[in-house]
Amino acid sequence: MKLFKVITVFVVFAIVNLLQAQEIKPTDVKSVMEKVADWQILHYNEVYSWDKTPHHPLDWTNGALYVGMVKWAAMANDDKYYNWLKEIGDTYEWKLYHRKYHADDHTVGQLYLELYKKYRDNRMVEPTKEQFDYILLHPAKTSLLWETPYHQSRWNWCDALFMSPPVWAKLYNITGEKKYLDFMITEYKATTDFLFDKNENLYYRDGSYKGKLDNGTKIFWSRGNGWVFAGLTNIMNELNPKSKEYKYFLKIYKKMAHKLLAIQTPEGHWSMSLLGQAFYPTPETSGSSFFIYGLAWGINNGILDKVTYGPAVQKGWNAMVSYVTTEGMLGYVQPIGAGPGKAWADQTEVYGTGAFLSAGSEVYKLYGGN
Repeated sequence: MKLFKVITVFVVFAIVNLLQAQEIKPTDVKSVMEKVADWQILHYNEVYSWDKTPHHPLDWTNGALYVGMVKWAAMANDDKYYNWLKEIGDTYEWKLYHRKYHADDHTVGQLYLELYKKYRDNRMVEPTKEQFDYILLHPAKTSLLWETPYHQSRWNWCDALFMSPPVWAKLYNITGEKKYLDFMITEYKATTDFLFDKNENLYYRDGSYKGKLDNGTKIFWSRGNGWVFAGLTNIMNELNPKSKEYKYFLKIYKKMAHKLLAIQTPEGHWSMSLLGQAFYPTPETSGSSFFIYGLAWGINNGILDKVTYGPAVQKGWNAMVSYVTTEGMLGYVQPIGAGPGKAWADQTEVYGTGAFLSAGSEVYKLYGGN
């Protein structure tokens, strides 16, 4: 029996090492992205966690899906993806979701403004601009402390740094009006000063996690930091690399990238509790895909050294692909939450697909796709 267990462990590790060593081909990246995108569109209203009804099309969950899907649409050889995304905007008159200040309800704006860049249709940008102009005139003055009155009117949880700031950056880029960038920078700095651990170079999910330990380790949620890392990437894409604003985000990005390289698991994913690998061995693909996206983007833009960071991207991407079913479902996506938890091979979520497609868009470029 002991010999059987030893052989089994050896075979498992051999398979993992073989997957990690596989050379990535851009045609394969594009093929698996198409399969995952098509599966997700086909099952758009069938896969969801947390509630008993499907996510609203303008909910943050779907907003994160669209962030990746619009990247895939730009790569695909078929306009059906753009048409599918445009239909969502048209159906809801290009409006953000219902809460005026809440970052989650701004997420879909990233899709609208990306489509505006392609189609130059003012309908796609005007509702977001009008809502953000209102916020500029009536800024929230609430506390960043968790569970204080109206606290989520500001970005007091790290997920928010993916949801809203890139929309402000895109609006600045489109209009040239610096008021959008100035507001975003001010609020982003406030959140970072509140949630960024300077010793670990990672973000707490919110103030309630500061000072808490899980099995003796600080609690840094993988997907939460994935939101931040991908959000940094999406913000910097909109800014002049020579600007002081870009350099502010770049400094945070580099610190996080260095940390992420050090804590990637041997299997290629990142643990759900980033410093607690021993206690959270299950793969998780949404946070990991966002990390791969950001790291590959950094290499592609000459920010990160390919020799140093390339193996982490290769190992991570091959791991993510291994969790895609033959039908195209991305497994091991942690359900909606706010901290480390559980994930299963046969369960997914729309935001996981968005993260995977985002990762694929940069991995494709990294390995010679154009």
